[in-house]
Amino acid sequence: MPGQNEGADAHHPGVRHEESPRHRPLASPLLKPTALVEPAAGSGGPAVDPATGAVPALNACGTPTEPGLLLCPTCSAPLTDSAHRARGLTGIGRSDGGTGREEDGSDRLLAALRASESRFRAAFCDAVIGMALIDAEDRIIEVNPAFAALIGRGVGELVRTHLHEIIDPEGMPDRLFSELVHGERERFRVEKPLKHRAGNTVWSKVTVSLIRDGAGDPLYTLALVEDITEQRRLGDRLEYQALHDPLTRLPNRAYFFERLDAACLAPVDRPGPAESADERRVGVCYLDLDGFAAINEALGHHIGDQLLIAVATRLRRGFDGRDTHLVARMGGDEFAVLVTDSAGNEQLTELAARILEVLERPFDVAGHRLVITASVGVVERSVHETTPTDLVKDADSTLYWSKADGRARWTLYDPDRGAHQLTRQLLATSLRPALERGEFTIEYQPLVGLADGTVHGAEALVRWRHPRYGTLSPDRFIPLAEETGAIVPLGTWVLEESCRQARQWLTEFPETETFVSVNLAARQIWDSDIVADVARALERTGLPARLLQLEITESALLGPGGRPLQALQSLADMGVRIAIDDFGTGYSNLAYLSRLPVHVLKLDGTFIEGFREPAPTDRPGRPELGSRRSDADEQIVGAMVQLAHTLGLTVTAEGIESAAQAERLRLTGCDTAQGWYFARPGEAELVAAILREGRPALNGR
Repeated sequence: MPGQNEGADAHHPGVRHEESPRHRPLASPLLKPTALVEPAAGSGGPAVDPATGAVPALNACGTPTEPGLLLCPTCSAPLTDSAHRARGLTGIGRSDGGTGREEDGSDRLLAALRASESRFRAAFCDAVIGMALIDAEDRIIEVNPAFAALIGRGVGELVRTHLHEIIDPEGMPDRLFSELVHGERERFRVEKPLKHRAGNTVWSKVTVSLIRDGAGDPLYTLALVEDITEQRRLGDRLEYQALHDPLTRLPNRAYFFERLDAACLAPVDRPGPAESADERRVGVCYLDLDGFAAINEALGHHIGDQLLIAVATRLRRGFDGRDTHLVARMGGDEFAVLVTDSAGNEQLTELAARILEVLERPFDVAGHRLVITASVGVVERSVHETTPTDLVKDADSTLYWSKADGRARWTLYDPDRGAHQLTRQLLATSLRPALERGEFTIEYQPLVGLADGTVHGAEALVRWRHPRYGTLSPDRFIPLAEETGAIVPLGTWVLEESCRQARQWLTEFPETETFVSVNLAARQIWDSDIVADVARALERTGLPARLLQLEITESALLGPGGRPLQALQSLADMGVRIAIDDFGTGYSNLAYLSRLPVHVLKLDGTFIEGFREPAPTDRPGRPELGSRRSDADEQIVGAMVQLAHTLGLTVTAEGIESAAQAERLRLTGCDTAQGWYFARPGEAELVAAILREGRPALNGR
């Protein structure tokens, strides 16, 4: 490096010194200028040897390293004998042989070196960042006060201290350090803990740089050390907050997935046979508190929060004691227990049962004695059969199966039920697009008068021509449409198409006045203006209101609130026929019948099942249990028919499959019926053909 060795040797080209390997680590290029500096008068600094011009060996902060040790002004090596001392100083500062010009040059050199020394001392000693000069044997040559204070030691006691007494060598980047000391790299950075005198750990950011000699060869290393303990503590706090729930202090969803990801990764360097990795299994118990929302609403969220803390405490104490178990709060009142070394379904189901048992004990929260239950979904499988996302998704689905099955229980994942649930979800998400693509169609089943066998009307039954699952009946997708709200646009489409078809029948067979019966979902009344929708459909198709019949279930009609009744009353005032579907299975509040705007009662099929038995007169002897049920059903149906007729209503029976059923129902006074005995649901042309031929509808005969 220019200005370190070259300047001194340029004045004495014949001077060379052999350096001992033992002393070479002490000859820092950064310290060579100090050998020639003469302190100012009264400065208190080291005095120049009057005989040789050399100075005592000082460290960078001005402290003598060894009493009486002098450094050579040419090479900065210790002066060990008088010959070396005399030979090394020939021609510098002499009083008997030099010229005035040589003395002036030496003065200028001394002034320049004095300024350089002053700047170096200020930078090294007064720096707020720790600095240490290290020799090839990893021993400290010089340190500044900031470094010493960082680890609670003095500057003097650190000189010649081995670096590993301060910095733990474990985790050091061996490759980078090797490249540095061999001159292949100039510097590298690493975060390392330092050993403080008091025993605590000081985290530091260490930058290690290479110092070369005049020939460019590696000589020393310089370590710059910055205290980052507070930064590390802040980082640890932020990391903890990012991975833990602030209320319960349990690991949160992010931490849960982090552990689950690690458990599902196959070990790369795992010893043993290859199939051993395939045997690793993982399990999850996903739980939700039953009725927690009611506690929040009744007692307040502050009580709910304290209950969550109490639940978390029980779960942590009961199931979080081993490295292979993790209890986490997934959000709200949902928790999960992860088992990373599952032994099979039996272990997980036993764990779920113990969770239920632990949570069944009452909780004393803020003066309230609270009793809660939980529903648990259990999933257990090989890590090679799943992904973390699929595992949690299936656990969540199983949790809701548990709630649907009655709560306060655990449910083990069932692949078949899972496949059905997946299909159900796919259907739910594709309902609206399917309507736009025209995948729905309507089939019609005749409503036949039992007295004369003629077709009075037809019920419209929507079908979904699914491109993947084939033709789907209403029970497969109507509940999904009601849950998702797609029932409103679907119901509007069915209503208008049915009215258009009924108008075509009226045009072709005006004397029959065949009506069409359309099912109406309760959500259509709540989520849309059904009165306006019906009026619009009748206006667009030209169908008279008397030829439209709307069917609504008994439970929806007689539910809370007055909006359905108001809407149905408005429809009845328009001339639309109103039928109660599945009558006898809902509220069955007969007092309502006299005040409801109803025209037809459709008996539920369960009442018709008893009519499949032979008539009572055909069964001599003591009637058996089946015959007694048949007799009871016949009496019930007869009573409902009489009640309906008394109120001016007509009665329709569903599910007629034989002539005997039809005849027995006719004898009870039932007005109309539908079923496979008369005709299966089919295209609109089926009804038109029966009307065209003018014959009784008897299943094609």
